[in-house]
Amino acid sequence: MSENVTSSSSSEPTKKAEIAKEPEPAFGWNTYSERINGRFAMVGFIILLLLEVLTHQDLFSWLGLR
Repeated sequence: MSENVTSSSSSEPTKKAEIAKEPEPAFGWNTYSERINGRFAMVGFIILLLLEVLTHQDLFSWLGLR
C-alpha cells in the first residue's frame, strides 16, 4: 500500500491575520453613532464639572435660572 503524502499547507487555505476595522459612519441608529454620542456626552459632562469647579456655581445658576 502506498500512501499519498501531501503537505498541510497545500490542502488548507492560507489564513491571514484579520485586522480590526473601525466601523464606517452610517446614517441612523447604529453602534458607531451610539459610540460617538457616548463619547461626546462624557466630554460634555467633564466640561460641565470643570465649569462648576471654576465658577463655584451650579449649571442653573450659571445659566441664570436661579
